[in-house]
Amino acid sequence: MDIATILGIILFIGMALRAITWSEGVAGLKPFINVEAFLVVMGGTFCALLVNYDLKQVLGLAKVLKKVLSTTGEDTSQLVTTFVNLSQKAKKEGFLALESDIKNLNDDFLKRALQLVIDGSDQEFIRNMLETEIGFIRERHKVGREIFNALGTYAPAFGIIGTVMGMILMLNSISDVEEVPRRMALALAAAFFGLGAGYLLFLPMAGKLHRRSEEELFVKEIIVRGVLLLQSGATPSLVEANLKAYLEPSKRQLIKET
Repeated sequence: MDIATILGIILFIGMALRAITWSEGVAGLKPFINVEAFLVVMGGTFCALLVNYDLKQVLGLAKVLKKVLSTTGEDTSQLVTTFVNLSQKAKKEGFLALESDIKNLNDDFLKRALQLVIDGSDQEFIRNMLETEIGFIRERHKVGREIFNALGTYAPAFGIIGTVMGMILMLNSISDVEEVPRRMALALAAAFFGLGAGYLLFLPMAGKLHRRSEEELFVKEIIVRGVLLLQSGATPSLVEANLKAYLEPSKRQLIKET
């Protein structure tokens, strides 16, 4: 679970609640509990999403959200160590001896890449296969980011639409003084929900998805480099030196200590 994402949302809600109840008490929350405004904003946002994207892509939103809230980043220093160990074994026993090591790996991309080496594929074929897969991964990630960026755009827009609806209803019932405050509450609550959802949830989540994607693709690049070095028969020391160039200094020191 990504603590930073959850903490950011909880802290904002806590500060907003504290600001609302500071002078008004719990009664100050009443104007914000507006189901009509919530339905206009959130319902309209997701309906617009259905218009813009295929149903399959929208239904896959839960998986994308799971990626935002999870921290599944791979330890790059451990990845370098894995390749050094594999190169040592390949030097002593040959590529076929790596079959047993593949079963103990959790990364499917790494498994497929190593299997290409074991099967005797040449470097150009391996590079093309892996880079093609990385290209498809990048496109899938792009769709997820686009969806959250779209949500971040639609939500404030429907907040404004809800505000306009509330103003129209208020002006239509201006003769009934008792209805004016309720209609005004609808108008302003819609703007609050739309802006809050857009700029606290959807757009920041799109940004986090972008960083998650960059981290994952960076790991894939290390794997491609490591596999090509392994296939070329590079010595363990050369594999380590090449792959350590991808790491930050603190992680390089960890490998050195190991």
